[in-house]
Amino acid sequence: MSAAPAGQDPKLLRRLLRAKDRMDAASAENWPVQRLAGVSGVSEAHFARSFKRAFGVPPHRYLLTRRIERATALLRDTDLSITEIAFHTGWQSLGTFGRTFRDITGESPGEIRAGASGTAHELWRVPACFLSAAYRPDLTTAVSEKRRHAAVGTNGPYQKEIR
Repeated sequence: MSAAPAGQDPKLLRRLLRAKDRMDAASAENWPVQRLAGVSGVSEAHFARSFKRAFGVPPHRYLLTRRIERATALLRDTDLSITEIAFHTGWQSLGTFGRTFRDITGESPGEIRAGASGTAHELWRVPACFLSAAYRPDLTTAVSEKRRHAAVGTNGPYQKEIR
């Protein structure tokens, strides 16, 4: 890790990394802020604020990123059903999984699977860190914010634009 972000204590960053590593290792588990703060040994508010400052995204959004990355890899590399993948990666509802997956990646899980089976790549030649970065979904904007931006200027999804 490079230099600590301005104003952040290196000891606190190590604690935050401990929580981040736990989320990485078990992204299918529930990780409420209370549990993460306990892992880090700081208060909930301090943890949430410090995590966002250190890593650029709130803890929940980071966890969503990890789940979507894992689901995408399973869609491409296994024959598990989409339902099995959804539950295996920590989603409680297939509908929520599908909607969130599409909002984040721009494609449905079925489209990702169809695209993966249609093209053969020599991914073994590419370093794993580059593959992870290339397939990492962009979650700098919350899913609800994306929906709100898409709905601005319309009177519903099937209506004409309001002037």
